[in-house]
Amino acid sequence: MTHDHALILREILRGYALPLHGDHGVVHWARVLENGVRVAAANGGDADVVRLFALFHDARRVNEDVDPGHGVRGGDLARALRGTLVHLDDARFDVLYEACALHTDGHTTGDPTLLACWDADRLDLGRVGIVPNPELLCTDMARELLPWAHNRAVAAHVPTEVLASWGMTPADSVRRRWA
Repeated sequence: MTHDHALILREILRGYALPLHGDHGVVHWARVLENGVRVAAANGGDADVVRLFALFHDARRVNEDVDPGHGVRGGDLARALRGTLVHLDDARFDVLYEACALHTDGHTTGDPTLLACWDADRLDLGRVGIVPNPELLCTDMARELLPWAHNRAVAAHVPTEVLASWGMTPADSVRRRWA
């Protein structure tokens, strides 16, 4: 069964506490998706899980700074939507949950899908003034993508095609709330 990412995003945003345009908001999620599908294509990761990770990994942050447990909260939200909006078997869901729960812990080894998820997020650190350390990236593909992804993060590139696939426009992404 395919996922309706626009409906998933609407559900996430019903309880999203931060500005849509913030450092951990929807434009970041869209860049994570673009980074992640590229890494997954190269390392054999599950692109569907990577797409869901992009939506859920920061979906339940309560602040833009240090926010312990936000990845677990994002994974818990994905779990709450299983069977209605999230359609993964147990094994694939466990990977999604682990990717969300551990995405800030600095791991660099594991399942190819986990690695694609974690690299996807790390490649977007330029948005907060951090140049990712290539030694802390998990995959060769992420190291190859680093200049491209970092330039996009620093420039606050807006992935309009991803936003459109989620039912949003760039103007929507700068609003405080979205209905």
